[in-house]
Amino acid sequence: MLSQADNELLTRSGAATPMGGLLRRFWMPALLSAELPERDGPPKKIRIMGEDLLAFRASDGRVGIIEPHCPHRGANLYYGRNEECGIRCAFHGWKFDVDGNCVDLPTSPPESSYKDTIKLLAYPTREWGDIVWIYMGPREHMPELPQLELGLVPAAHRYVSKKWQDCNWVQSLEGAIDTAHFSFLHNIPTKDVSTRLDVLRQSSAIGAQSELEDRIRWVMADPRPKFAIHGHASGLVIGAARKTDGTDLYWRLSQFLMPNHALVPVAFPGDVYHGQTWVPVDDTNCWIFTYSWLPDRPLTNAERTKYASGLSLHAEVDEQYVPVRNIRNDYMIDRALQKTLSYTGIKGVSEQDAAIQDSQGAIQDRTREHLGPTDIGIVEFRKMIMGAARALQAGTPPKAPSASRRYAVRAGGWMAAPAKDLATVMTERFGHRDGYVGTEYGFDK
Repeated sequence: MLSQADNELLTRSGAATPMGGLLRRFWMPALLSAELPERDGPPKKIRIMGEDLLAFRASDGRVGIIEPHCPHRGANLYYGRNEECGIRCAFHGWKFDVDGNCVDLPTSPPESSYKDTIKLLAYPTREWGDIVWIYMGPREHMPELPQLELGLVPAAHRYVSKKWQDCNWVQSLEGAIDTAHFSFLHNIPTKDVSTRLDVLRQSSAIGAQSELEDRIRWVMADPRPKFAIHGHASGLVIGAARKTDGTDLYWRLSQFLMPNHALVPVAFPGDVYHGQTWVPVDDTNCWIFTYSWLPDRPLTNAERTKYASGLSLHAEVDEQYVPVRNIRNDYMIDRALQKTLSYTGIKGVSEQDAAIQDSQGAIQDRTREHLGPTDIGIVEFRKMIMGAARALQAGTPPKAPSASRRYAVRAGGWMAAPAKDLATVMTERFGHRDGYVGTEYGFDK
């Protein structure tokens, strides 16, 4: 368990907090590119780490993210006109570009240089991987974008979505890197493994006699995976090994990437890879950007349709990206289904995760928790990110932002003999002990 002070340090993301200062040293997803579909289109209100901002796509296609209030008399630029590479206040016509420069001041004489003294707060942005990214930290420390593989593959090879969650970002991320929960939360409530598999086949969740069937069965049968962890330049590899029918172990190999990314440990070679990034809206809500990609081929229309309908890690959402099954309708829990076919009675892997994570409270009280052997990944995550926040407070900047290319890693599954350690298993699966695949994209080893 954590002390109350440590829990506050871990979960608070305001600009004046240690964790907020750390998060601002990294690029953050701000919104999907699809949320600003047209040049000179309507601006969009956004909120990130407690800051209310305004995003707009200018005539030249660039995206600006600025403070929303005109510095003249405080009118909200949301009601302004997005025109000719700038947003013009509807009150008196003051106009600002994506960098926050005042480019027109019609209330001043033409010869006046007053407009050159007016500046809006504008954060640097980059559009990459179908996501608009924002950097909210000191400009002199602005790093490169993290080279997650989702942005390195062609657009046809990826699918990106986002979803709202009604809890602090940390507990949602901790739920994602906790691979032990798969033996329960996403399971079927019967001790008879064959019955569980029959149910999954009938629901078309798996095919008969498939390799995926074996992996699901092993996860069902062994709720006590053995964990191993090692750190690398951009985060942590978290390995969990389960028993199988033979002598080999089934490894699920997760990645946590500083400060708010996690890659899912299910893909074998040829499977779709999945990951998520958590962005605090404030201390009690977050956005989760979810992405699926393939390095070697485009996603099929069937795969895209599946993700758009809310399967796999993607949620079924409304036009505001709020999941259809959420805390306000108790995730549409079906108690009859819970007695027979589902531990939760809730439809959707994403929604099952959200229900449990939200149920911990808006901010989980970690002073009351009791951790066990399967929580080693959670412990190491907390040590890494809290250590980095404290170090930054003491004047030492985080190392991970400067290792942007080392974010080009994969997570996934593998079969290996019991004598092999985590580094050996990772090397067998990915060709590198950290899961690094950057060399495939022309980066250095």
